Amino acid sequence: MANLNIVLYEPEIPANTGNIGRTCVATGTRLHLIEPLGFRLNEKSIRRAGMDYWNDLDVTTYVNWQAFCDKNPEAKLYYATTKGRKVYSDAAYEPDCYLVFGRESAGIPEEILKENPDACIRIPMLGETRSLNLSNCAAIVLYEALRQNGFADMKLAGELHRLKWEE
Repeated sequence: MANLNIVLYEPEIPANTGNIGRTCVATGTRLHLIEPLGFRLNEKSIRRAGMDYWNDLDVTTYVNWQAFCDKNPEAKLYYATTKGRKVYSDAAYEPDCYLVFGRESAGIPEEILKENPDACIRIPMLGETRSLNLSNCAAIVLYEALRQNGFADMKLAGELHRLKWEE
């Protein structure tokens, strides 16, 4: 079984965090939030984006990056950044890895990326596109990690379709 993790480094937009939280619930993924957050976790906008799933979310907050690192010293981290040398689909994701995404306005700090160049991954984009939406990026990379881990304990679309017709 995959025990994947998404880490949001100082997220700023509550709707993105809510959408990512909903994706985490649907996939059995843990969410880790590094403060400061650009919003309060009790804001209506985050609950609206996460809909009624937020109460089922396995979420942990940390006062800063160092607190996260101290609490998860053995974590295998992958950093999603436009500066990554490796395409996200070329990484080999462990069943308990951590997928790290940065602030919507600034990404992951350079000092963290420079310390971990081989763990930096990117999503290919055309031309001068600066970036994709944070919740889209998290879903793209998470589902690749899930695919590589055999979608452990998840119902696949074909199974759902078959089950629906057999009822």
